[in-house]
Amino acid sequence: MGFAGRGAADYILKPFEMDDLIIRINRILEMQTVRARCASLEDRCRQAHQEIIGTSTAIRKIFTMLGQIAPTDSTVLISGESGTGKELAANALHRDSLRADKPYIRINCAAIPDGLLESELFGHEKGAFTGAHAKKLGRFELADGGTLLLDEIGDLPLGLQAKLLRVLETGECERLGSTRTTRVDVRLLCATANDLKKEVKVGRFRQDLLYRLSVIPLHMPPLRERIEDIPLLVNHFLHEFSRKRGMALTLSNEAMQCLLGYDFPGNVRELKNIIERVSVLSKGPVIVLKDLPSDLQNPDHGSAATPLLPLAESLARAEKQCIIGALAHCGNNRTRAAEALGISRKNLWEKMKLYQIEL
Repeated sequence: MGFAGRGAADYILKPFEMDDLIIRINRILEMQTVRARCASLEDRCRQAHQEIIGTSTAIRKIFTMLGQIAPTDSTVLISGESGTGKELAANALHRDSLRADKPYIRINCAAIPDGLLESELFGHEKGAFTGAHAKKLGRFELADGGTLLLDEIGDLPLGLQAKLLRVLETGECERLGSTRTTRVDVRLLCATANDLKKEVKVGRFRQDLLYRLSVIPLHMPPLRERIEDIPLLVNHFLHEFSRKRGMALTLSNEAMQCLLGYDFPGNVRELKNIIERVSVLSKGPVIVLKDLPSDLQNPDHGSAATPLLPLAESLARAEKQCIIGALAHCGNNRTRAAEALGISRKNLWEKMKLYQIEL
């Protein structure tokens, strides 16, 4: 009874039967698995409502790749700027994989101090270091049979990069303070906003590890390369925040045009934050131009950081944004959009084909 108070999972009286001991050990191992599954399911439930949204050519290509990659066990390196949806892509890969009913464990390598990261990844034995009062399973063991996402993999210290490479090559990991290895069956997904090839050149990332992680590279496009998805995203976020505010919110055409002309350096995450802000601060159900942040209303926003473009390319971008805005304002009705733009329906169709605008 005294041992139970110090964290023992069970006890057995002497003399004991070997069959009874085996049954109790198996029961403890099953309970550890159940706890890991519960933690994974709780995390997945929090993410279940989040999906990649878009119909642009760039996003359609992502959907196609996800469909091809998900059923495999291949390691995937998901790259892209901050806020482009790398984590959503990883979630989709696990959800549509053959491991979907197994644990899905995630860890942000940039959010955990270097001194604790090794223990988080590989676990530790009791007494392995000061403060290690009990044995702890690492994320690799918790993800056994399922999927492990290493977010911000570019921030993994060089020493741990070598240990990660060994785990990938052998399929075995070793807890801190232990001399025994544990076999793990994990599908690894990695995400980064860093250019890992540049990190290799400056000596901050191992080239052999980059080769091992880049079995299948998946690049998430920035929002400025899929502006035709902005109206869809805006309507999605408006619907989400309308429920929270208890008011059916809409966006005026002028406000939508302003958003379509913005570069969104923070990508979809920045767009969502903007819609959340204006949904709270707008005085009525229709969000107008003056409700948007002042830096968006300024026609020169971002000009200092944005390189000058040839006139033809600048005009083409402006025309594409104008067409997307007209279609959004007219509920994707091509006839009405063509009338609003002062062009024929045939001309509108030709321009949509030219700019790869899909409804």
